[in-house]
Amino acid sequence: MTRDIGKRLQQLKTRRSGTDRIGQLDFNEGLQVLAKSLADEPYARRATGQKHTQYALGAMQAVDADYTRISITEAERVGKQLDTGLTARGQDVGFRLQGSVPCDLHIRGVSDVDLLVLDEAFFTYDASGSRARAGQFNAPVAYTPLSALLSLRSSAESILKDKFPQAKVDTTGAKAIKLSGGSLRRPVDVVPSHWHDTGDYQATWREADRGVKILDRSVPESVLNMPFRHIERINQRDLQARSGLKKAIRLLKNVKADAIDVLVIDPVVGEA
Repeated sequence: MTRDIGKRLQQLKTRRSGTDRIGQLDFNEGLQVLAKSLADEPYARRATGQKHTQYALGAMQAVDADYTRISITEAERVGKQLDTGLTARGQDVGFRLQGSVPCDLHIRGVSDVDLLVLDEAFFTYDASGSRARAGQFNAPVAYTPLSALLSLRSSAESILKDKFPQAKVDTTGAKAIKLSGGSLRRPVDVVPSHWHDTGDYQATWREADRGVKILDRSVPESVLNMPFRHIERINQRDLQARSGLKKAIRLLKNVKADAIDVLVIDPVVGEA
């Protein structure tokens, strides 16, 4: 981490206000972010004579709720366009958010939000689960789940390019289609996936116990994730810690972000 606490505080402010990613926004949204950044957040008015304490307070604090609301709204907007386009192509899909934004662990005002696009025409399951052993899954599809995900990815790329012609639609990623710019107020990562009924989910029917298989096109293969269990456990343990866990995680993420920034900007920072 940079040794200059003043620089650290400035980097913290630019991350939280979104001015570090203002180039990813259109002109009008960029102006709004810039205007809002001129007002000090509450942490900046505390411990003014103790800069390291001020940094810790700001690094632990959640990003402004309005920024989080905009991120979620933009993901929902992308989802609606995909839903319309994929339904017209005969593909039945559902949508969920995963990652740091729904968990309120993001540290940037202009934060990417992960949108799962779930092919709901089928699901996979753990053969050792109670429903599987009871023979309740006996209608296999005529195609492979991997081929379905590849098709979903291809359709999603085409629809996003058509519906967001002014945005940058980056299709080079192995797991996500990245949208930014144009009319989008926040970057959105679209992640093709499908449901996976774990053994736990077959017993409890709780969505937190249900997995998702995410396409990794670089292999290609599908990878099991448990995003809803992760969110549930973070929220539960944060309650047990009286809101201390999320604060600690945000602090560590900010420290890491500053450390990475130093490595990129000043590669000799570790020298005596």
